[in-house]
Amino acid sequence: MSTHVAQSAPQPGFGTPGPVAPGITLGISAAVGHTPLIRLDHLFPSSGIEILAKLESVNPGGSTKDRPALAMVRDAFEHGRLTVGGTVVESSSGNLGVALARVCATYGVRFVCVVDSRTNATTVATIRALGGEVEMVSEPDPETGDLLTARFRRVEQLLEQLPGAVNLYQYGNAANPGAHAAGTMAEIAEATDHRLDVLMAAVSTTGTIAGCTAYLREHSMDTRTVAVDAEGSVLFGGTAAPRPLPGLGAGVVTDISRTVDPDRVVRVSGLDCVVGARLLARREGILAGASTGGIVHSLGSLIPELAPGSRVAFIVHDGGVPYLDTVYDDAWVQQTLGADADALVQAAASLQTSARRG
Repeated sequence: MSTHVAQSAPQPGFGTPGPVAPGITLGISAAVGHTPLIRLDHLFPSSGIEILAKLESVNPGGSTKDRPALAMVRDAFEHGRLTVGGTVVESSSGNLGVALARVCATYGVRFVCVVDSRTNATTVATIRALGGEVEMVSEPDPETGDLLTARFRRVEQLLEQLPGAVNLYQYGNAANPGAHAAGTMAEIAEATDHRLDVLMAAVSTTGTIAGCTAYLREHSMDTRTVAVDAEGSVLFGGTAAPRPLPGLGAGVVTDISRTVDPDRVVRVSGLDCVVGARLLARREGILAGASTGGIVHSLGSLIPELAPGSRVAFIVHDGGVPYLDTVYDDAWVQQTLGADADALVQAAASLQTSARRG
């Protein structure tokens, strides 16, 4: 499913626009996708491989979640589940909440986002600024000890309380991976002339890796897929444990994850994410979120296993501004992860050494 709006297509409930002149984009949703693919020459300069970053952080909502948010809302309208004036209730660790708040605002739909206490304050404020309502879950589910399960229970309660409310259920909605198959991966493949050795993506709902894998298989590309997951995530056979950062991993096995089998799964700690994100910022000037930091750390560790001249692409899932008080804050890292500034410097140096060929 395409994530783009035709330039003359009206948004539901807002009348029919006239023709749009060349060079003018009709509505913010038409700006979703076609993000740049950047070659990174400074991140691991002695690696002997080509590193490409798909900069999803420049989507209008600041993350790759803009694609599935738009696709799921469109799908709900097309199938009559949602109409102008309706209500969407969705669980999110943050980025999808921002994306849905923006999409629902343009479609004339009320949006209620269920988040938990790990969600960044900036993200919560952004959802509200876009007109979304926020339901905060502060206590984990008493049976499983998991915050995601607690969010699911709150969504069920709200669906009972709000007449006609719809849950798009990003964790099992086919439009989620569909947006990445038709958008994210198609764009990467076209930019690389379908020649790509490795694709790396972080996982939570697993929509990105599932959609990208579907495209790769459909087009008979022999690209290997690497799913970067959090320590403490139960995805792909992981063992449940506390996870300090939002947006990476899951406390339940998502429906979409059952449809995909990555060639490799790499699990990263919260500290790995911090080290990778800061290295990307200081080497390439790309301020990214925690999950992208996890990818960078995983890439540095995997480089010795890759053949010289390999081409690797990874997803920059979101920007780093919402993480300034966590990933990029020395005091938070010290208090939460137990690593001081010297330990971070040493960890970054070790990562760069492992990525050095020869």
